Amino acid sequence: MKLLTLIFSFFSLFCLYGQNDSIPPLPAEQEEFMFAGDSVSYTAIPLTETIIVKAPEIKDRENYRRYLILKRKVKKVYPYAKLAADTLIELNKGLADIKRKRHRKKYIKQMQKYFEERFTPEIKKMKRSEGRILIKLIHRQTGLTMYELVKEYRSGVKAFLYERTARLFKISLKDTFRPEEVYQDYLIEYILYESILYDKIKPQPAAFDIDLLELRKKWEAPPSK
Repeated sequence: MKLLTLIFSFFSLFCLYGQNDSIPPLPAEQEEFMFAGDSVSYTAIPLTETIIVKAPEIKDRENYRRYLILKRKVKKVYPYAKLAADTLIELNKGLADIKRKRHRKKYIKQMQKYFEERFTPEIKKMKRSEGRILIKLIHRQTGLTMYELVKEYRSGVKAFLYERTARLFKISLKDTFRPEEVYQDYLIEYILYESILYDKIKPQPAAFDIDLLELRKKWEAPPSK
């Protein structure tokens, strides 16, 4: 999928590095305590809120097989969508310090070349169906379609040409993630929820609000009499 490689490498422009956040000192008036066998003191019991959502009800054997295939593909491409969102944040930070238009373009092209070389072997192996899922997840994580990203950071002409080429592969860069309207997108959302819940993938909030409980009520509701 050379087309996907070119498009994805466009906004995968930065090597991201972890940051060490400093821990503020505890207020003097807070009482500290320790758990048995622990060497760290606390001022409150750390609890993580977990919302349990039932899995989609897929009774047909063939549809369940398709669901398992979808699950494998989502887990494969999600890290790239997450990287795109992280990169977009860093990209905007970097460009904020570059005032001249010529320098901004040069900066983007240099980083793009690096990431093309880095990710081409991986993304070229993607199937069309995986490319479609990647496009949807990029919209979920960034709030922008791939078409809008290319148009914003390269040019409208580039976006138009990429879209025309994508159409030849029965792919659209304008695809959006709409779990409230598209059943497969709802399944994708649940797959992400389940994978994050069981530490299969690293969590990252979507760019817009998604209520999985409400989605389940809609898609799993019994048919009206």
